[in-house]
Amino acid sequence: MEPCARVEAGGVIVWVVGDATKDGTETGSSLQQALHFKTLGLNLHDTMIYETTKPPMNDNRYEPKFEYMYVFSKGPPQTWNPIKESSVYAGTKTGATYRYQNDELKKRNGKATINDMKVRGNIWKYGSGNGKDDVTGHPAQFPLKLAMDHVTTWSNKGDIVLDPFMGSGTTAKAAQELCRHYIGFEINPEYVEICQRRTAQATLGI
Repeated sequence: MEPCARVEAGGVIVWVVGDATKDGTETGSSLQQALHFKTLGLNLHDTMIYETTKPPMNDNRYEPKFEYMYVFSKGPPQTWNPIKESSVYAGTKTGATYRYQNDELKKRNGKATINDMKVRGNIWKYGSGNGKDDVTGHPAQFPLKLAMDHVTTWSNKGDIVLDPFMGSGTTAKAAQELCRHYIGFEINPEYVEICQRRTAQATLGI
């Protein structure tokens, strides 16, 4: 992660990670990693949740349903293309408040009308197999739609997307489909072959 912190300039780093359970206790490694990245000079811009389905546990814990998605940056991100969704209460007029950066709430004058669309919340849910467009053989492939949503949010067409742990090439494929350039690294030769197969139709080289 240290090399990523040196390379990143004006963009963001998205770190998708879940905690393991070892010797009867959760490791808490994801939070430890997030705090470590802050010591490297990165800002923890957003803490997001990827709601997913994991194998059930055979002990006295509730079934795990999520992983963290930490978004790091050096200062405010230069690009912000928020994913939007329909507002449940569109058209409703209501008294409204807004929040300062110091977390203080202030009331707006008069009443505000809720727009038809709103910015999606920071818990992202994808159905089982959503976006897994082919059989990759990778044990931890995340949905293509998840990668596409992050690439859309934090970059523009023609930007460069870097994936230092390519795995099955999902991020590269997302960048390809969204007209971004991409650079990736993967140490496992078997996964490199998978990446090459999935991006075989790419017009922007790996």
